[in-house]
Amino acid sequence: MLQVCLNGARDRTSHAHLPLLPDELARAARAAVDAGAQDIHLHPKDHEGLDTLEAGAVAAAVTAVRAAVPGIPVGVTTGAWATPDPQDRAIQVRSWTVLPDHASVNWHEDGAGDVAAALLSRGVGIEAGIYSTTQAAGRFLGWPHSHRVLRVLAEVTETDPQAATRAAADLLESLSSVASPILLHGEDAAAWSVLRLAATRGLDTRIGLEDVLHLPDGSDAPGNADLVRAAHEIMRRVPHTDATPA
Repeated sequence: MLQVCLNGARDRTSHAHLPLLPDELARAARAAVDAGAQDIHLHPKDHEGLDTLEAGAVAAAVTAVRAAVPGIPVGVTTGAWATPDPQDRAIQVRSWTVLPDHASVNWHEDGAGDVAAALLSRGVGIEAGIYSTTQAAGRFLGWPHSHRVLRVLAEVTETDPQAATRAAADLLESLSSVASPILLHGEDAAAWSVLRLAATRGLDTRIGLEDVLHLPDGSDAPGNADLVRAAHEIMRRVPHTDATPA
């Protein structure tokens, strides 16, 4: 499965065409799905262009994208940078009037279990975000409901391609007991090397302007759809082994 991550916590200073508003997210989602994306992850924004978990912003973004790509799962973030207090994040999740199909929860953040419990109570699928070089894997595996997540996001934060490949292997090893599907991805200069590794292992992966702003040849990416097309080309060419962590 190839997920597109449309915007992330970035703003337009990083990319002139970064989708922020609901209609922009809808157009970007439609183009990315036409290019081959099978799932969508986005960050709803407030009127200043900052990430927010506020119910109105979540409803507007999810509704617009669903209308543009009916039948495609749509997910949002619950990152602590949007609302630092975990209890407040859980309260916001419980206040959502339009529910996404899934939401990411970062397990290195305080209160991840509380936020995840709020999502489970609303019937929202959980993407468990496990960052490399953190204690997130152990914290997640110790959570009594870890078996109930939709998938695990193995998120490689190292940006040197060689270091990222090594970190990805270590991260996958730490998640070897996980029964849920694993989505492996990297960021910035390491995004494409980690995507190749995911393709080789037969794992789900993702690409989009949240993770990387350039194409594999180093040129600037015009938009999310261009990144998705490049990812599909890599996935088509890379020999597939298996999804077993090594």
